[in-house]
Amino acid sequence: MSGPYLIRGSVSLPEAELIWRFSRSSGPGGQHVNTSDSRVELRFDLERTEALPPVWKERALERLAERLVDGVLVVRASEHRSQWRNREAAAVRMASLLAEATAPPPRPRKKSKVPRGINERRLRTKKHRAEIKRGRSGRDWG
Repeated sequence: MSGPYLIRGSVSLPEAELIWRFSRSSGPGGQHVNTSDSRVELRFDLERTEALPPVWKERALERLAERLVDGVLVVRASEHRSQWRNREAAAVRMASLLAEATAPPPRPRKKSKVPRGINERRLRTKKHRAEIKRGRSGRDWG
C-alpha cells in the first residue's frame, strides 16, 4: 500500500486500526477470480478510534449513522482484478468518506435585500402586462 491515507490536514487513517478481509470477487478477472481472493473489505471502528479529534468523530458518527454497523464503517472494493489495487481503492474510498463526513458545516446563507431599482422595474413591467391584457377584453368594442 502507498502509505498513510490523509483524511484532511495532518489527520490520516491509522494503519493499526484498519481491519482487512479478503474474499473471492464476482467482478472482473474471468477464471482467475476462482483462485484468488481479490475482493477487499476494509473496516474502521469509528466509535472507538482515538485517531480523530473529538469534534470530527462526533460529526462523522452523526453523518455516517446509516452506514455504520455497531460503530464500524465498512467499505468494499472489487472493481479491479488485483487485490492490491482493490486495497488501494478501498482505502482511498474510506479516507474520502471520512473527509466528507468530518467536514465543517457550510456557513449559513446571509439574506440580501432586493435592490429598489430591480423591485420598481418588476412592478413597472407587471403593470404594463396588466394594461396589455386589460386592452384585450372586447368590452369597449361596440
